[in-house]
Amino acid sequence: MHHHSMLRAFVFDFDGLILDTESALIRSYADVHAAHNVTFDEALFFRAVGHVDFTFDPWIAFGPAGRHAELETERQLLKIGRLEKLLPLPGVIALLDEARAAGLRIAVASNSEHAWVEPHLTRLGLLDRFAFLACREDVPSPKPEPDLYKLVLQNFGLRAHEAVAFEDSHTGSIAAKRAGLHTVAAPGPSTAHHDFAHVDLLVKSLAEVTLASLRQRFEGRAESPTRPPNPSPTTPR
Repeated sequence: MHHHSMLRAFVFDFDGLILDTESALIRSYADVHAAHNVTFDEALFFRAVGHVDFTFDPWIAFGPAGRHAELETERQLLKIGRLEKLLPLPGVIALLDEARAAGLRIAVASNSEHAWVEPHLTRLGLLDRFAFLACREDVPSPKPEPDLYKLVLQNFGLRAHEAVAFEDSHTGSIAAKRAGLHTVAAPGPSTAHHDFAHVDLLVKSLAEVTLASLRQRFEGRAESPTRPPNPSPTTPR
């Protein structure tokens, strides 16, 4: 096996991958609708998540715009309450543990800002697991551009095929592939409908993934996709 195509780093998206912040945001809208006995179109909200260019009025069901500011204030409080109770998604801690035990470098690559990512990781007791955090303000362009992933590779002094990216969205996984990383997608409720045809591995959750399975899948692939079998011990060298 080629020494230089060993896996040396794991790079995690944050929102929807480590923590299901996206569902918490959507549920906070649902909470306000429910509190006022107003029907909530959940499908519309899930479609809107992750689409910067998708504009719609979240309070349309409440009629004229007069009360929207107070509804938004109400939602913010409910959202904070939900976010503060969130725990890491299934499989995240186990993967972080395995990676740390094996000496891999671990990073976050997020379209969110440090001021959002770091307090959450601190609250969860996970901040010290990450050697590097690449966030929105650290690069010229967010995902789907590859800048965040390139910054992580540069910081770690690694080549793309030595790293695995974990993403939950089309946008994020495209960024990882553009940067050349092995890419695993674990979509959540708000991204399950996304197109993941381009990823290397699609799973229902990170609980299905182990370091050993990723090594088996990705190591040695970069330089020699058709590696000859290892010579038997009796073969003269």
